[in-house]
Amino acid sequence: MTILLNCHVPFMLAHGGAQTQIEQTKTSLEKMGLHVEYLRWWDDTQAGDIFHHFGRTPISLLHLAKAKGMKVVMSPFMSGLGARPSWARFLQKTATSIVRTTLPRIISDTFAWDSYRLSDACVAMTPWEAYLIVHMFGAQASRVHVVPNGVEDIFLRSQPHKRGPWLICTSTIIELKQVLKLAQIAVQAQTPLWIIGKAYSESDDYAKRFITFAKQNSKIIRYEGPIYDRQTLANVYRQARGFVLLSKWESLSISALEASACECPLLLSDLPWARSVFKESANYCPMDKSIAATAPVLRRFYDAAPGLNCPPKPLSWEQVGGKLKSIYESITAGEEKG
Repeated sequence: MTILLNCHVPFMLAHGGAQTQIEQTKTSLEKMGLHVEYLRWWDDTQAGDIFHHFGRTPISLLHLAKAKGMKVVMSPFMSGLGARPSWARFLQKTATSIVRTTLPRIISDTFAWDSYRLSDACVAMTPWEAYLIVHMFGAQASRVHVVPNGVEDIFLRSQPHKRGPWLICTSTIIELKQVLKLAQIAVQAQTPLWIIGKAYSESDDYAKRFITFAKQNSKIIRYEGPIYDRQTLANVYRQARGFVLLSKWESLSISALEASACECPLLLSDLPWARSVFKESANYCPMDKSIAATAPVLRRFYDAAPGLNCPPKPLSWEQVGGKLKSIYESITAGEEKG
């Protein structure tokens, strides 16, 4: 079985969790004995059995893949939709229905809403995303599968270590992740915070403002850029007092899973993705509060962290690969029997 992986956002333009997810998916599937290739748009001799697209599959691409006899699997990123309040999702669903029923199909196809319904399988990262795929876009529940992101073995096998004074946040330095606001909250709360990551571009204004603020408050905010060595990062998680991520939205944070694998207490944005995965094993921070109002939440977490229970261990990437292999086999089983 040959799997073709595709994504519409080049890694060179936007590094982050999606890149890690796709690269680790490829490696884990290969360990399962599958032949996996990235889609080569220039290669008219390339062939495959499964076309697995990360993101919302364009309708034209979906139909072309099916015309070549391939099954189509879609792993959508639904972080923005998942963070919207219920009234906003209701309005979006209503607008979607109006466009579908009143405008020419060529217009509605540009939004690729039907890709959820037409795909042979949709892979959601959380139960919350699975709910949205079915109830917002009309996908058949039997075709929707929940497969969370995994974690590298180096994190799962890390050994306990004495915890230090630093809370940590591993994140791309972008406004979506709210690292500047988190740094401002930490200064207000007087809780030492180590932020690990890099911006998409050194010229980015948001990143410049964050770095300036970090330098001005270096006794509380530690920023030295990203940590590329995975063993070093695992040690950092093990020595951290707690992990904090206050992003505006997520699909399923790989950083939070890495911290969880290293038994690091979690403080996350109070959003459905987080509660559907970590439930009562994490602590939550409201999203709509000011810096002054949020600082006490961070301070309470900091003080309580040494006595908090460890979050559950996440799956390994190899386990994720096994789950995806089962999905591929299930959607091709009918053709193989025929």
